[in-house]
Amino acid sequence: MALARAFSVAVVGVHGHLVEVEADLANGLPAITLVGLPDTSLHEARDRIRAAIVNSGQHWPSQRITVGLFPATLPKSGSGFDVAMAAAILGAAATVPPAALRSRVLLGELALDGRLRPVRGVLPATVAALDAGIERVVVPEANGPEAALVPGAVVEPVKDLDCLVRLLRGEYEPDPPAAAATDAARSAAAAGGELGDLADVAGQPRGRLAVEVAAAGGHHLLMQGPPGSGKTMLAERLPGLLPALDTEAALEVTAVHSVAGLLPEDCPLVLRPPYRSPHHSATPAALVGAGSTVLRPGLASQAHRGVLFLDEAPEFSRPTLDALRQPLESGVIELARARVSARFPARFLLVLAANPCPCARAGAATARACECPSLVRRRYLSRLSGPLLDRVDLQVELATPSRAELRADARYADTSAVAAERVEAARAATAARLAGTPWRTNAEIPGAALRRTWALPAKVTRPADLAFESGQLTARGLDRVLRVAWTLADLAGLPAPGLAQIGMALDLRLPGRQR
Repeated sequence: MALARAFSVAVVGVHGHLVEVEADLANGLPAITLVGLPDTSLHEARDRIRAAIVNSGQHWPSQRITVGLFPATLPKSGSGFDVAMAAAILGAAATVPPAALRSRVLLGELALDGRLRPVRGVLPATVAALDAGIERVVVPEANGPEAALVPGAVVEPVKDLDCLVRLLRGEYEPDPPAAAATDAARSAAAAGGELGDLADVAGQPRGRLAVEVAAAGGHHLLMQGPPGSGKTMLAERLPGLLPALDTEAALEVTAVHSVAGLLPEDCPLVLRPPYRSPHHSATPAALVGAGSTVLRPGLASQAHRGVLFLDEAPEFSRPTLDALRQPLESGVIELARARVSARFPARFLLVLAANPCPCARAGAATARACECPSLVRRRYLSRLSGPLLDRVDLQVELATPSRAELRADARYADTSAVAAERVEAARAATAARLAGTPWRTNAEIPGAALRRTWALPAKVTRPADLAFESGQLTARGLDRVLRVAWTLADLAGLPAPGLAQIGMALDLRLPGRQR
């Protein structure tokens, strides 16, 4: 009887859990048995491992092999355990020294010829290995730059099982992973012409202001107006106003994209805020995530620290829109299934665009006027539920500009680069004020902390208090008006909001039809 132990990582959500992979060789009919709550893809690994070991020129033990994955209560799925299981079997057969397996975490999928194929979730798996006290991480060569993003990790990229065997025997020293190519070039393009320029949206000073405020404070935004008023153009230019992600946020976003399988091999670190714009036929599962045993992040999590744009928002199903209500408050999506549950970060900036009516001619500068009855208009807009809209800080109505307005506004429209500088300065002021707290933007500050730590004089908040007492604002809406006022103060370089900022925040919160 021979026994060897290797280590791998099971990624649940965006968090890794260390897994012990034990291989036992015993007398009996040649067979391999997996225990420890494996799924179908892990059962299929038996054939992949045997073919990979034989085709790599190693001896396959003609004994009864039992492979255990512990803790047995943790569901395990995917092909990322192939390398660890193969190494444990080779260790039990004395092909490699079992002691060499104790100081390493092994990740990767095996091809039938012994090559190591890349897998998802290497970044959170490497973090879990370091948290467990294991610094050396063996990964496929394609995953090397991604694993190297984790500070303190000793990454050993290998291309096939033969190289792994020689590495464990001390006969091979892998080259360090190539320097991770970031998307800095992509970031420069995004700030330039790739995402378009804010100055292109002429005739909409109110819309440009709303987009700038949303970018500076992380505020959710609803734009309502007829076709041609610039709603989509404004939303598409919003990512170009957002500053690049800092190291902590970049690793958070990269971990989500790694689990989702969206990281390109040549660019493993995400530095620009992501942008997602799903079609209105998207389901709730597509937005919040789905899966029965393997839970994958949805578009809301993929937009973490970035922008989620829902064009033609009333055309989305009511359950799809209401599925966003909880993450808009908490910044986290929690998925629970019968055998597994997971938490995905979802601190995104939601942008909604809506026409005023189904025919989309209300308020448009067209010869043919809207003929939709008032009941039809109300029913159309009521698809955006009250609880959802109450969580949207900025709600602006846009009208189709006239030709004279287009010409007059063209000289006053700032470019994206100029607006991005103001946004960056405002965020720097916010960061200085929020230093020592867990919040990054004004939109994240809880109402209780806002009123206790950054309380404003009653004479300043009086317009907002009157709107609350008259029923135009809910308690949540009042807090959001105050948050927007702080963002306007940061954009203006003021130490605190005044009456002008409170009034402007109310104007950006309450559409004209409600006043």
